[in-house]
Amino acid sequence: MRPIRLPEPPSATMGVPEIFEGGPYSVVRRAVIIGNGSPGSENQSIGLVRALGLSDKHVLYRVTRPRGGVNEWLHWLPISLHKKLDYLIRLIRIYSRRGGGEKLVPLPLENGGGSVGLASVLEADVKQIVTMARQTFEKDGPLLVVASGRDTVSIASSIKRLAAENVFVIQIQHPRSQLNRFDLVITPRHDFYPLTPQAQEQVPRFLHRWITPREPPDRHVVLTLGALHQVDSATLRSAAAAWHDEFAPLPKPLLVVNIGWPTCHCRYGADLAKQLTAALLSILTSCGSVRISFSSRTPEKVSKVIVKELADNPKVYIWDGQEPNPHMGHLAWADAFVITADSVSLISEACSTGKPVYVMGGDRCKWKLSDFHKSLRERGVVRPFAGSEDIAESWSYPPLNDTAKAASQVREALAERGWRLRP
Repeated sequence: MRPIRLPEPPSATMGVPEIFEGGPYSVVRRAVIIGNGSPGSENQSIGLVRALGLSDKHVLYRVTRPRGGVNEWLHWLPISLHKKLDYLIRLIRIYSRRGGGEKLVPLPLENGGGSVGLASVLEADVKQIVTMARQTFEKDGPLLVVASGRDTVSIASSIKRLAAENVFVIQIQHPRSQLNRFDLVITPRHDFYPLTPQAQEQVPRFLHRWITPREPPDRHVVLTLGALHQVDSATLRSAAAAWHDEFAPLPKPLLVVNIGWPTCHCRYGADLAKQLTAALLSILTSCGSVRISFSSRTPEKVSKVIVKELADNPKVYIWDGQEPNPHMGHLAWADAFVITADSVSLISEACSTGKPVYVMGGDRCKWKLSDFHKSLRERGVVRPFAGSEDIAESWSYPPLNDTAKAASQVREALAERGWRLRP
């Protein structure tokens, strides 16, 4: 396994009191993470904070959308409008059940809070974080705010607007417009695919003004190849030790298969499952062991095909979804990976190990996801999975190190502002 070394944070000048280096107000000692409840998005923020040396000094806030019923059709709305509409719908339902003869009482917040306001979690969190950043600035220094995902954009930008002198706000994943609302934006290169000539040719000219992003990245945009995550040499060593008793005895080579779920840019169903199953059966002779994991969102029509064909094979183990999750153990102990093309996060994590990564279904991807896979293939990081591979034949590449590189650029951006991370 090729180690991945995170860059060391800049050390303080020896023998010089902190006050002569910018004073106590210039040292960033803590972070706030704003998540949207998606493990993929929150993992990126946590990974960056960890790479910056603040894993023991962060607090997680979460923005959650209303769930159930008609709400499943309203996820395209901005979250603040979605919550207002949900509140209005619930009021109408209560009013109709009571016949208008009783006084309406406030509805409980989704997070178990007290009386409801139309802004719900959005306004409450912004006020709380802004107040905390201002009131603790002199004692604890600047506050690093890291957010990821579309639903966090309005909160992160509001914090920046209201407490610009006390915070450094990083938005992970492209916010689609007005990048100057943040101190730094960290996003994959393929998020700018709509600006390429190839993408422009795929979209009718009259729709170009509606496609985002509309402007190329500026100096405060950090471009990565894949998604940020928490996988590095330290976490792999720790996982290898934690899962030693389960994985060390397995016959080698160990092939790990990760199956995600179809998305708008990578559609598939039982047909891909059958293709994957046939390919796995054809390479089993070159494998010592195969371990298969499904996502919690993998369609049943996909998992059923694979379970039916492979569950009884003595070389194959299919994780049942029960804790503990073996994902980190898989990353540490696998000799090679097969991953469905839909998941940028799973592929990025596997590519940080330097081990062979085969992608299934890349030909079904379109738009910016297709561009992501093209970039990986051109760098020799992944290969398409055809079912003719010899898993015992290893190949390698310089591991992806996007999280460490992004952390280094965060340090540089903080330095430009006269701030630095704690030693």
